[in-house]
Amino acid sequence: MDALVPDTPTGERPAASDERALRELYAANAPVLVSFLLRLTNGDRHKAEDIVQETLVRAWRHPEARSADGRWSRAWLFTVARRIAIDHIRAVQARPPELPDERIDGFAVSGDELDRLLDAREVRAALAALPERLRTAVVAIYFQQYSVTEAAELLGVPPGTVKSRTFYGLRALREELVARGFPFGPGG
Repeated sequence: MDALVPDTPTGERPAASDERALRELYAANAPVLVSFLLRLTNGDRHKAEDIVQETLVRAWRHPEARSADGRWSRAWLFTVARRIAIDHIRAVQARPPELPDERIDGFAVSGDELDRLLDAREVRAALAALPERLRTAVVAIYFQQYSVTEAAELLGVPPGTVKSRTFYGLRALREELVARGFPFGPGG
């Protein structure tokens, strides 16, 4: 509550009677303001309490918020609280969403066109370095997207041979790419 007791406009601490009046303001209005603000903040109690404190500090600094008998106008308090809540909502909407660090890599923009072209060139060179029997099987299955049966007919070998050459061809291609500096994680 002491954080709620603001300095007077001249910078000094308020008198004991003023502090008592502010405590009464808080006691009389804070519970209903928090209840009202919980609906505006989607149940965020901390944000609602922060807005109540800001509202009451503004009321303290604006004598026009008091009626002739010295009581604070509840209509004024609710209007100010609502406006502060709207300002908070707009501020959140104006900022881009924040993502935790562990998910940020998933939103990274992949390299530019030059990186893609260089990678494709290196993959072609690694593929060209493979023995022809392995290279033709890998190209038929993965690049031309033939089925094993179709690739076997095209290459004139049994389907089991296509499977075997494809397996060993991928292994050799991986080794070539690692030798060219491509990083592969465990099992990758």
